Amino acid sequence: MAPRKNFRNQAKKEVKPAAVVNKNGVKVEASVAASGGGFSGTKIFTWFMVLALLGVWSSVAVVWFDLVDYDNVIAERAKEFRFNFSEVLQGKLSAYDADGDGDFDVEDAKVLLGLKERPVSVLLREAKEEYAVKEPAAVPLPPISDDFIPDDSRDEATHPYGDENNAIDTKGELVEKAQPQQTVEESKQYNNQPGSYNNQPGSPETKETEAESVPEPEADVEPEVESVPEPEADVEPEVESVPELEAEFVPELKENAEDQPKDKLKEKAKKKKPKLLNKFEKTIKTEIDAAEKLRKKGKVEEAVRAFETLVLQYPQSPRCRYGKALAEDGLAEKMLSNDMLQKAIGTYKEASELPNATPDLIKATLKKRAERQQFLGRMRGALATLEKLVQIFPEDMALKNDLGVAHLLIGDNNSAKRVYEEVLATAPSDGFAKVHYGFILKSENKIAESIPFLRDGLESGDPGTDDGRFYFHLGDALQRMGDDSAYKWYERGHQRGHFASVWQRSLYNVDGLKAQPWWTPKDTGYMDLVKTLERNWRIIRDEAQSVMDRTTGLFVPEEENLREKGEWGQFTLWQQGKKAGESCRSVPKTCGLLERYPEATGCKRGQIKFSVMQPGTHVWPHTGPTNCRLRMHLGLVIPKTGCKIRCTNDTRAWEEGKVLIFDDSFEHEVWQDADSYRLIFIVDVWHPELTQYQRQTLSPI
Repeated sequence: MAPRKNFRNQAKKEVKPAAVVNKNGVKVEASVAASGGGFSGTKIFTWFMVLALLGVWSSVAVVWFDLVDYDNVIAERAKEFRFNFSEVLQGKLSAYDADGDGDFDVEDAKVLLGLKERPVSVLLREAKEEYAVKEPAAVPLPPISDDFIPDDSRDEATHPYGDENNAIDTKGELVEKAQPQQTVEESKQYNNQPGSYNNQPGSPETKETEAESVPEPEADVEPEVESVPEPEADVEPEVESVPELEAEFVPELKENAEDQPKDKLKEKAKKKKPKLLNKFEKTIKTEIDAAEKLRKKGKVEEAVRAFETLVLQYPQSPRCRYGKALAEDGLAEKMLSNDMLQKAIGTYKEASELPNATPDLIKATLKKRAERQQFLGRMRGALATLEKLVQIFPEDMALKNDLGVAHLLIGDNNSAKRVYEEVLATAPSDGFAKVHYGFILKSENKIAESIPFLRDGLESGDPGTDDGRFYFHLGDALQRMGDDSAYKWYERGHQRGHFASVWQRSLYNVDGLKAQPWWTPKDTGYMDLVKTLERNWRIIRDEAQSVMDRTTGLFVPEEENLREKGEWGQFTLWQQGKKAGESCRSVPKTCGLLERYPEATGCKRGQIKFSVMQPGTHVWPHTGPTNCRLRMHLGLVIPKTGCKIRCTNDTRAWEEGKVLIFDDSFEHEVWQDADSYRLIFIVDVWHPELTQYQRQTLSPI
């Protein structure tokens, strides 16, 4: 071990004088003997320094109410706080005045030892000093790196779409990628019925990676909560007119749009600097910048305290209160706290309502407020906030587009339709309005009318249009019109990363799962379940036939607009991993057989149901919503000819008492051209490669 660098080590290097024997026969050093055993000048100085050192560090000993190894304390703190031992001996610890009172005392020692936090006033002072050094007053301050407003306000971190999913089967409306060992509550989904926007994703890149405690919608999660782009806070432009906050995009030429890579479809946003400071706030800009610097560095607790101090000092400052809201928002993300996020939502409102708030700040605060309300699932509150924004800024088409989405989120398609008609009357080339208007038309079964809006919107390359839902619906509409160009759009959607393949077009996907259209019982590993179904198929059939009478009302028509023609009824026993009401009372033996198979009854992304199809029925080609399940069909009553099912390019037929297994995330189609009804029992099971953790944490569909 290297010797300590202090005066004791220096003494060891000195040449000792020869020892002499004193009058008592004891050997002493010559220097001591010469002085008669008294204190030399060097000794006096040494003791003086020791006493000085003890005096300086006595406060540390008081903190612990015990003796302290001063050498060790100083050595360790020297490494951390960048002072050295010689400075201690020379009385320079006043340079480490931690509480700003001009000296080094017990309170400073507590801070140095990590027993006490530094006061906000000192943090602000140091932040300002550091800022002043790096950014001289004569030089304009650089912009803060956060974006003022997202290029696409329908970004997955800012628009979690969130009500519960009530559909039985789906058209495959959403993309999400789940990863193992993460809790997965979708913060944004579409309702899987084609006519509803609820529970559909704001972005096809939704990641199923949020933790359960992340601020989440009331019914569903986004995780990992991604940071929401925030307004730039510092530099004020010289232009007095209110800048247009939303990005102005220049789309690619339409004829080349499909050939462009994803990042080339959008031009970079041309943004003007937002004007967030009023006249008075420009005089306290340095203080605001210092607090903002703490937030930008991720010191959100300190930033909250700093902005709280500024709000107390300047209660009428909208920018100080807005900074406090942003800091609270960041702290909510760090703490994974809905309560803290709700506090931030309230502070955003306060900032927007203060006198002398600039138009840009009002727009920024209310947009953030609406985004975070949607994140918490407060859809009607977000709608009210956006309505207020549109009233204040009626010329901002991007805000109207957001308002249209807010109406869709609560299932009010008619109001959304009126909003998008207003947008397109003013801005007929608005791609975002077009794809959403086309989506609404298709939900109204106006298939032919929806196609040009969906196609033109996608070709525009405008932000918010490159979404798997719109590729899906355009292709589906073209298929129903008998137009083979549907597969061109499916291929384009696949190339853009929205679909696993042209055939497999589900949107709630977990990456890496085995993908094949048809499965054998052995492939699935659910051999016991398959054997139970096949051995007891007559019991299951008899119970189903006993409740098929129309007067029971148990079989209801398929409600997802999947039929071209015919009659198709369903009677659901389990949905989203839960029993469907009192349905099992009517078929107790069937339910009893399934109770011990959690891979089926606990499959939150599937259903267990009877399906009866009458002659003359055709089901359009369609895909299910997720690759997380497999679908078992047990034949109960199967006519000898005329009934068949196609999955991808492989067509098969049912047999009574036998189970067919396929992955319904692949395109499939059904024909019933027999002369009597066809009855099957549908049992969805978890994809066998999903972990137990994923099965527990994947959100319902």
